[in-house]
Amino acid sequence: MNDYDVIVIGAGPAGENVADVADVAHGGGLRVLVVEKELVGGECSYWGCMPSKALLRPGDVISAARRTPGADAAVTEEIDVEEALARRDAIAAHWDDAGQVKWLEGIGVHFVRGKARLLGERLIEVKDTDGAVSEYRASKAVVIATGTVAAVPPIPRLREIRSWDNRDITTAKEVPARLLILGGGAIGVEMAQAWRALGSEAVTIIEAKDHLLAREEPFAGQELAVHLEREGITVLTNTKMTRAEREAEDAPVVVTVATQSGEQTLIGDELVVAVGRRAATSDLGLETIGLQPGRFIEVDDHLVAKDVPGRWLYAVGDVNGRALLTHAGKYQARIAGAYIAGLTAIRAIGDSKALPRVVFTHPQIAATGLTTAQARDAGISVEVVDFDLGRIPAASTLGRGYRGTWRLVIDGDRRVIVGATFVGPMAGEAIHAATVAIVGEVTLDRLWHAIPSFPTLSEIWLRLLEAYRDQHHAVFV
Repeated sequence: MNDYDVIVIGAGPAGENVADVADVAHGGGLRVLVVEKELVGGECSYWGCMPSKALLRPGDVISAARRTPGADAAVTEEIDVEEALARRDAIAAHWDDAGQVKWLEGIGVHFVRGKARLLGERLIEVKDTDGAVSEYRASKAVVIATGTVAAVPPIPRLREIRSWDNRDITTAKEVPARLLILGGGAIGVEMAQAWRALGSEAVTIIEAKDHLLAREEPFAGQELAVHLEREGITVLTNTKMTRAEREAEDAPVVVTVATQSGEQTLIGDELVVAVGRRAATSDLGLETIGLQPGRFIEVDDHLVAKDVPGRWLYAVGDVNGRALLTHAGKYQARIAGAYIAGLTAIRAIGDSKALPRVVFTHPQIAATGLTTAQARDAGISVEVVDFDLGRIPAASTLGRGYRGTWRLVIDGDRRVIVGATFVGPMAGEAIHAATVAIVGEVTLDRLWHAIPSFPTLSEIWLRLLEAYRDQHHAVFV
């Protein structure tokens, strides 16, 4: 039996951070074991956030240059796909986690590569890469940080044929000529734009809802769709896939979709399924402690698993289903790590007032806090103010055609921002100001005295406040 204070199953961003924070918060005296069956660094480092942004960057730069008088003449050739993919590979560390393992071990964490399963309270077994099985016991806590895997909807034949998920599309070695993408969420729209810029001749997004990015403000997905279609990407909304077929493993994929005008057949070389994620908990031994395998692990506001006596089991990151975002998982890890270390006065996470989300297309879509519909559903006295980015001087300095709606969702009773959605270049860099304003509950009167520099995109904050003042006959003091 190998005894530790804390055992962490899963070494993605959430798992790494909970191990680090727990030990640091305890003063460096904890014995911590981290178990990972794949690569230390997790989905985000090797198959998600990082490689996908590397794939998007060449098209983003070319698009910006083509919009800029003087620079547009310099765009004379196509993107060097070989170089772009090589850069993607480098950013993903060539799928080698030696550096990440070295970091873990450098902070005093014991690392084991293998598949972990719970055997009961505070007890796990690990089958390592050689097939050897060892048992480990935790005196303080076991933390589940195994994340999620791609979900596959129950569409006839879809599970039987070869299709791609996020891992396949972000690691592809060649440009697919005809690309079909099922799902108009962040993964779907980002990869549609990335591979179209890299040379895919035909890219089609199939989305069942009436707009892309269905969980965000409708205008965001609608404005993005206009840009995608200008780039030659076909966007099919209100469209459901009803069947998928391949005559052979290397044959084209043929899908049937139902639209408002009837059925339609689409043909592609590859089909990417990007309709959501499911918890990676199917084979963790959850049944040994009374939890149901395959489901998200429900947690309280200190990330302690509910319905498990003794408060020894924690779940951080995507696996608890609270917020499937890397930065949310890292935040949860900081809370859980401190709590495990004994800092019981640490503020609980609660329901985040301002969880930022960024879609790295061009234009970028960035949002934080509540959408208009969510705020109304919460019973807030909602006031909305919109402003077109193209109406501020900074947009003209960036190049031709820089436009996009920036929206603030305001609690009219308290005169504070509760949500924001920005569409436009560098929106992801601008959204943190809104996050700070929401978390800090900064009133509009205080924001009126926050002076934006000229000419920057941040000047739109002043324009939004002026628009609010004019719409609501408000007086700022």
